[in-house]
Amino acid sequence: MVTCYLRYIIDPFKLKEFENYGKIWIPLVERFGGKHHGYFLPSEGANNVALAMFTFPSLALYEEYRAKSFQDPECIAAFKYAEDTRCIISYERSFFRPVFE
Repeated sequence: MVTCYLRYIIDPFKLKEFENYGKIWIPLVERFGGKHHGYFLPSEGANNVALAMFTFPSLALYEEYRAKSFQDPECIAAFKYAEDTRCIISYERSFFRPVFE
């Protein structure tokens, strides 16, 4: 199991656009076999940092999702939405494995 952690630097004046972007991606990730844990928008503190996390059963399945997402019309539209609205300034992606009892 692998969890993808995304840390976004967003335009704080385009929070609604970024929230819409997140709502677009949640069902797309799940359609490709991932479990989305949500997008986390600024509340207190920094007004330009947002997070997202989702899990795939393996890194190989995540990589398969990534490859397919670049060919999928709905994913391509989501990428274009972010580009057109410029709600995302930058992002970084990290991977973690969960530890349970």
